[in-house]
Amino acid sequence: MFSPEEIDNNMAFCPNCGTQVEGKFCGKCGAPIGAPSAPTSAGAPVPPPPAQPAAGGMTDNVAGALCYLLGLITGILFLALAPYNQSKFVRFHAFQSIFFNVFWIALWIVEMILSAILHTILPFGAGLLFALLGLVIWLGGLLIWIFLLYKAYSNEKYMLPVIGALAEKQA
Repeated sequence: MFSPEEIDNNMAFCPNCGTQVEGKFCGKCGAPIGAPSAPTSAGAPVPPPPAQPAAGGMTDNVAGALCYLLGLITGILFLALAPYNQSKFVRFHAFQSIFFNVFWIALWIVEMILSAILHTILPFGAGLLFALLGLVIWLGGLLIWIFLLYKAYSNEKYMLPVIGALAEKQA
């Protein structure tokens, strides 16, 4: 029928594992057969593979950053969503977002109550002082919020002093 030279020329072998193949895919490793492979040079650096998305299609760093986006709402949402509540990274950022926003809101409420009380008791200057304190609390919270968004998106696990330790225990 066929000479040995004809058999060797018609046989396909997997470029990945070297197994003899029949068809378009290797039965052993699943690599496509007949597709041109990219030439590799020994001195060229190999780029890192892209971050693998979770089952929902979002990477952990994006999900971690989105935990901070709407504060309590997105923090609770990412703790409830199935593929993301399995990731320790996303759970940490969700808990830290929740704890940070609860603290920020509580601090804001205490400042407003003290401002209202002191504004009725003391003259005009004390009320203005607490209004400025409220502005500092708001700006400080905004800057910390932006910083936490950036750190989570950069795939870093930045822990706030007290809140971060609580979030780490919960995650």
